[in-house]
Amino acid sequence: MELRSSAHTDTFTRDRLPPPEQWPHLTDLGYPDRLNCGAELLDGTIARLGPDRPALRDAHGLVWSYGELRARVDALARQLTDRLGVVPGNRVLLRGPTTPWLAACWLAVMKAGAVAVTVLAAHRPDELATFCRIARVRHALCDAVAVADLDRAKVPGLRIATFGGDGPDDLVRCARPDGAPYRAVPTAADDVALIAFTSGTTGHPKGCLHFHRDVLAMADTFSAQVLRPRPDDVFAGSPPLGFTFGLGGLVVFPLRAGASAYLADWGGPERLLGDIAAHRISVLFTAPTAYRTMLAHLDGHDLGSLRRCVSAGENLPAATWRSWYEATGLRIINGIGATEMLHIFLSAADEAIRPGTTGLPVPGFEARVVGSDGRPVPDGEPGLLAVRGPTGCRYLADARQTAYVRDGWNLTGDTYVRDRDGYFRYVARADDMIISAGYNIAGPEVEDALLRHPDVTEAAVVGRPDEERGQVVVAHVVLRDGVPPGAETVAALRSFVKAEIAPYKCPREVVFHRALPRTPTGKLQRFRLRDRDLE
Repeated sequence: MELRSSAHTDTFTRDRLPPPEQWPHLTDLGYPDRLNCGAELLDGTIARLGPDRPALRDAHGLVWSYGELRARVDALARQLTDRLGVVPGNRVLLRGPTTPWLAACWLAVMKAGAVAVTVLAAHRPDELATFCRIARVRHALCDAVAVADLDRAKVPGLRIATFGGDGPDDLVRCARPDGAPYRAVPTAADDVALIAFTSGTTGHPKGCLHFHRDVLAMADTFSAQVLRPRPDDVFAGSPPLGFTFGLGGLVVFPLRAGASAYLADWGGPERLLGDIAAHRISVLFTAPTAYRTMLAHLDGHDLGSLRRCVSAGENLPAATWRSWYEATGLRIINGIGATEMLHIFLSAADEAIRPGTTGLPVPGFEARVVGSDGRPVPDGEPGLLAVRGPTGCRYLADARQTAYVRDGWNLTGDTYVRDRDGYFRYVARADDMIISAGYNIAGPEVEDALLRHPDVTEAAVVGRPDEERGQVVVAHVVLRDGVPPGAETVAALRSFVKAEIAPYKCPREVVFHRALPRTPTGKLQRFRLRDRDLE
């Protein structure tokens, strides 16, 4: 594949792309050769809809119009290039809680032609040092409230600029929005725009390289054709901007549609429900666990403004979908994405939704279920999910590229079944299948059965090694407040599961927890539960 002439003077990321023969097949959406996604999301939207529409807002009453946002982004971009010496292609780490200023910094990095390295405010010094080493980061923009761990990371040569503080060099103080417009660097459509690191739950994070065209592609596929936002929508949600689920849902999608976003950190179900009413939120992005948790707090909250609910990050149990629909009348739009793919590639909305399935390939994407030999398996049989479309996996100088991309297809690591109507149903992560006494047991199916019990608020099912059976099914459960975690409850749960699914899938052990281990992005860390069982 021949790349366009790059605008990067620092060619680190382009030099470390995988060889073209290791890339996935990519669908061409017809973007021009020169494309800067930051300019397109701001200047392009303003050219279509004008500068006076609200763009970003926060919990303290701040509301920026598109024109005001562009003035601040342009001022930040000038600071990057004129004061901090950032040149096109430099990697710039972005860290902080979810605020309009963090979003403005990301847009400024895009317009300056640099490469955003998006991380979470929850990442610790060792993790931050690893990301900076892999991506050779020398510049960082960090919210003043989150700078301590970045200082402790002791990254050699890292130049940190803070925002949101009270120092004389604070970016917010220096970036005066009354200067001349900033002319965005005319990056190539296939210049790297961002490096998104995988969650790193195995201890070996991988940097995923995504182009300027990819940023627009995720908006022009899932958002435009499945979510279908309107310019008067207000987006909000729990995923942080360092997580591509949040970056798309809370920045890229609303700006591409000319809508606005309410940016605030996750503060629990009660606060999120209150925010929906207070800020008339109409499009919500969060994880399945959050929807289930909010069900217990719906009384007294006005959800009348809400019209779209999106779930991703982990599998959405059918029981959670039905409970939310019965309580609110709203159909959750389920979806699966991956850091390697940037955002959602399987989904369905409105009348096309079938609870218990992820959905259909998002327009622009293809999907199939394959065996270990890479060949499609018959409908109804489980296999590995393979996907291709306008975005795809390109690891930063990582030999694991050839494991993720085979014959032009991205293998996501998920086990799926495709039915005769083309719907895809999640079975398990490929490494989470439990084989017990010769039976293949999918943990999520058992979890879904447990979650149908009124006393269960969270459930995670893993396999524990067993000499006689190979593995046994172990359920880790969080109970509703007031339910005693004793032998009587164990017996009741096991009896319930046996009535819901085949008895051989019933957990042989039930372990109770106050909370289940999760990553900062909300993904369940089953490996920690397996390690606990081994101990």
